[in-house]
Amino acid sequence: MEIDLTPQLPKEVYGGNGGSYHAWAPSDLPMLRQGNIGASKLALHKNGFALPRYSDSSKVAFVLQGNGVAGIVLPESEEKILAIKKGDALALPFGVVTWWCNKEDTELVVLFLGDTSKAHKAGEFTDFFLTGSNGIFTGFSTEFVGRAWDLEENHVKTLVGEQSGKGIVQLEGNINLPEPKPEHRNGMALNCEEATLDVDIKGGGRVVVLNTKNLPLVGEVGLGADLVRLDGRAMCSPGFSCDSALQVTYIVKGSGRVQVVGVDGRRVLETTIKAGSLFIVPRFFVVSKIADPEGMEWFSIITTPNPVFTHLAGSSSVWKALSPSVLQAAFNIDSGVEQLFRSKRTADAIFFPPPN
Repeated sequence: MEIDLTPQLPKEVYGGNGGSYHAWAPSDLPMLRQGNIGASKLALHKNGFALPRYSDSSKVAFVLQGNGVAGIVLPESEEKILAIKKGDALALPFGVVTWWCNKEDTELVVLFLGDTSKAHKAGEFTDFFLTGSNGIFTGFSTEFVGRAWDLEENHVKTLVGEQSGKGIVQLEGNINLPEPKPEHRNGMALNCEEATLDVDIKGGGRVVVLNTKNLPLVGEVGLGADLVRLDGRAMCSPGFSCDSALQVTYIVKGSGRVQVVGVDGRRVLETTIKAGSLFIVPRFFVVSKIADPEGMEWFSIITTPNPVFTHLAGSSSVWKALSPSVLQAAFNIDSGVEQLFRSKRTADAIFFPPPN
């Protein structure tokens, strides 16, 4: 049965005065379940506080908008307090406890993409909250909690029952969270908008790749990622992941067209993609995009920490590596056509500027 690859927007799962949490559902985007991928988005208003939680999935977080503070506790480690801003990427391995806060007027929006192969539900994140109306300790009896925390029953009821919020709350003015420490960003976060470019093609586009070299924690997460900016009317070369990885792409801004070709040379997706939408390219399927005049930017995760791609056009394409006679036989063309074909795209790699 053919799987629907149509890009989708997320739906709100919960929210309140402090902000909201949205997620993409496998029922709307079947490739999430098939590919064991989860995708969600956290939006915090001013003084919004996402309560401490851990997840059943490893993830990569990407700050889409605003500035804020993130608290991260790795297993058997001290709390890291990070100042986060637009363009920041963070790797969140299994077992990490996180909280998020926004103290500014601009909404803080964080995207989460991750691996659900070990999750309770394929294609969905399940978060376990440490406090709040659905917090872990609301399920234990006061006897168990009291013995665990060495507290009397009345104190247990106060600690467990006072926070009536679920997932996200709005902080009162008398609460001052700890200040972020610049050194805590080391090895924990990478700003993709400020990092060294891995690809930079004038009139074409730019790429920053997130891997084990510039953010070692992605090795523990088991995912790679990249931020791609495609200039107006430029094209991204048709290509595929040659190490059996899925590509999960979120359109950060702009718009454009995308085509995906799969088994038996059949086009399985042709559509317009716009900011806020998410789509997934199955393993070994070939994808290409052309930006609209205003350009397009996207953030992708790839389900391997150091992905390898094969491009089917451009100076680095597989065609340039094949011998002339093989190309003639493969395309059933004469040497003149083969030489014309080989003479094209000798300088442009991956991104192609718009035609004159």
